[in-house]
Parts: sequence; C-alpha cells; structure tokens
Amino acid sequence: MSKIINRRTFLCGTASAVAGGVFAKTVPGVPAAEAAPIPGGIIDTHTHFYDPTRPQGVPWPPKNDPLLYKPTLPEHYRRAIQGLGVTGTIVVEASPWLEDNQWLLDLAAKEPLIVGIVGNLEVGAAQFKDHLARFAKNPLFRGIRVQGRSLADGLNKPDFVGDLKRLAEADRQVDFVGGPAMLRDIARVAAKIPELRIVIDHFPFDVPEKDREEARAALRELGQLRQVFAKVSNVLRRVGDRVLADVKHYQATLDELWEVFGPDRLIYGSNWPVSERIAPYPQVLKIVAEYFAAKGKEALEKYFRGNSLAAYRWVERTNQPSPTTPKQAAF
Repeated sequence: MSKIINRRTFLCGTASAVAGGVFAKTVPGVPAAEAAPIPGGIIDTHTHFYDPTRPQGVPWPPKNDPLLYKPTLPEHYRRAIQGLGVTGTIVVEASPWLEDNQWLLDLAAKEPLIVGIVGNLEVGAAQFKDHLARFAKNPLFRGIRVQGRSLADGLNKPDFVGDLKRLAEADRQVDFVGGPAMLRDIARVAAKIPELRIVIDHFPFDVPEKDREEARAALRELGQLRQVFAKVSNVLRRVGDRVLADVKHYQATLDELWEVFGPDRLIYGSNWPVSERIAPYPQVLKIVAEYFAAKGKEALEKYFRGNSLAAYRWVERTNQPSPTTPKQAAF
C-alpha cells in the first residue's frame, strides 16, 4: 500500500496546533495549553479499572505483575490524563466473573468520566440471554468483549451466533480481542450479522512475515464492511530499553490502517494501564495525535471522539470534565 504522507507534514498546520494543545506538557518549548483541540474532549475507548484489595480479589491481572497488580481506579486514571483533554472513557472488562460487570456499572454510577462499559459475558452460554437483558437495562452497558479464540470455537455453533444476534438486537456492540488469526472469523461474523457493530481491539498487530499477505487480505475484506471499526490502541514499541518516540517509526503501519478503514472507522484507545508497560499516557497519546493531526482537523476529531460515538453509542454524562479547563499536569 502506498505511503503518501511526508514527515514534513507534521511540522505545520494542524499538527502544530495540536502540539500547542494536548501535548503542551510533553513537548519541550511548547506553551501551556488552555483548551483541548477536540470539541467536547477526547474519548478513550479502552481502559481497565479493577481493585485487587477487594475481599474476593481479581482474576486479572496476576499477583506476580507488580506494575498492574494494584488498585487501578478512576482517581488513578485522572492523574494519568491530567491536562490532556480527555473527558470520557469506555472501560473494558477483562474479568470473566459475571458480577464484575455489575461492579463496573456501580463504579460508573459514581464516576461521570465513564461514558460506557464493555462487559464480559460468555457468548453461547445457557444464561447469556438473561445476563444480557439484566445488564442492558443500564444504558452505560454498551456491549461485550469476546476473545478471538472463543470466536473461532463458536462460529459454527448456533447458540453462539444466536447470542451475537441478540447483542445486535439490543443495540449493543462487540469488541474482539486477539490477533491477526481472528480477522477472517470477524469477517464471517460481520457477513452473518450485518447489523452488529464490531470493534477490533489493539491495532496495529505484530504479524510474522510469513502471515502478512494473508493478514492484509483479511484487512482489505474487513475494510469493505461499514459496521467494523478498528481501535488504534497498540502503537508504541520498545527496542531494548528505548521507546520509539518519533511518529516516523509508525508511519507505514498507520498508513495501512488509514487506507483500509479510512477516516470514519478508526478510533482511539489507550489500553491504560497496560500501556504503562511501554510508556506514560502522554507519550501514548502524542504519537497518534501527531499522525491524525496531519490528516486534518475533521479526521482528528473523528478519531478521538466522533467515530467512538458511532461504534459504541456511548452515553453523554452530566458533570463530565470540561475539555477547556486548564489543569496543572503531574508528570
């Protein structure tokens, strides 16, 4: 696929305006920002909240993960995003425990920063219909997360496909998380249930050389399906102890996603706090904003907000943080 954007694009126009806004705390020499560049603020479509100190503990993350195994709650996220113009987040439930869906909804009831929950229900299970009906009574419950391996196992099972149809009928979406092997299966689901909104998590993928042509062909197929969205939430990479912090390192892979999904179906997610394994939140945000700023103001606003509304139909909350309130960053 052609790579049409020259790096000098990032030195002018909208990219400069964005650097003067969202990234004032991360780019040396840029004056402090007084307003976010996205009207209404940025929606982060992929965070995880949990509390290992609960009496029942948590099934994820594991105790031997010192970075992640600690209370990770809205107050901690607020510190990570301070001064960056993020006004809302969609929380993705990694726990398979049924009542953890309710735990997140209870948390969201007290936290206006949360505009949606992507729950975790077992598709194809006997009680799926009842569980979906229970949680979908809450408008903040926007859909569910499904592992790619579960999709591969369930695609030929009528109960599994029937439950995904129920999800679409309830006006809820599905996040698929896995890797390039699931792309063909996602296309099959989209063909079977064209009314189901689908979000594929954590692009760009690391694809072995031998599998790249097959993965590209699957991506092109998905690019023709208007109900399929790509979550760009896995961009930064490390080489040894160094994070590749220049957008030029990611130009080719981001160009490929742009060419496949275009301006209307790419959405922002941080994957916080897992993203902290690579870099602090401001650096995660900076790279994708530089890339999308070069595409123009409309593309930038769609990526950081508008497309997430189309994919998730998230709920506007009262008392959400204002994107225009100056804040003192704590980096």
